[in-house]
Amino acid sequence: MSTGYEQLIDDLKKMGYLKTPGIIDAFRKYERKYFVPKSLAYVANVNRPLPIGSGQTISQPLTVAFMIEMLEPKEGHKILEIGGGSGWQTAILSEIVGPKGKVFAFEIVKFLADFGKENISRFKLKNVTFEHKDVSEGYPKEAPFDRIISGAAFEKIPQSLKEQLKVNGILVAPTQEDDIRKITRISKTKFDEKIIPGFVFVPVTKNDS
Repeated sequence: MSTGYEQLIDDLKKMGYLKTPGIIDAFRKYERKYFVPKSLAYVANVNRPLPIGSGQTISQPLTVAFMIEMLEPKEGHKILEIGGGSGWQTAILSEIVGPKGKVFAFEIVKFLADFGKENISRFKLKNVTFEHKDVSEGYPKEAPFDRIISGAAFEKIPQSLKEQLKVNGILVAPTQEDDIRKITRISKTKFDEKIIPGFVFVPVTKNDS
């Protein structure tokens, strides 16, 4: 692991964004430089968003760390990832859930889906499905999920996504209100929602581009 990436992880720990040992280990395993365009590899360790094509970005490491910590993924979990992008967060989640877990990652933009799938295949992650597909309303075929996470902002988080959580499952997703929501399914009919303001994401799209 490069010194710059070690420093990035240390900084995220000092700032309190990386806390959980298993999550920290997963971050250490997959350097961000392998999931950005080669022309931007020299700034991959900088804590800021980077363009990855088609008007999309790879989120800044601080945000990825914050959202994964909020998600509380565990070994053996089945996770739905909406907006897999370049595959960096997918790889980190794959490491956390381990061989008994599964990550279903989907990207609506075909160019990015191909890029992310190529990045994931390079690491031969057997517990990952990474495809080009619109799952903004969820993925009923594999529901229910232990965890659901989105890399793009909803105007309003669909009820269908909440319904695809297991009881005690957690959904973490940004909205176009410039916040991140953490929704926990308390029971079959009850959900708890926490709102953390101050985060801006590209909006969810339902049309391939």
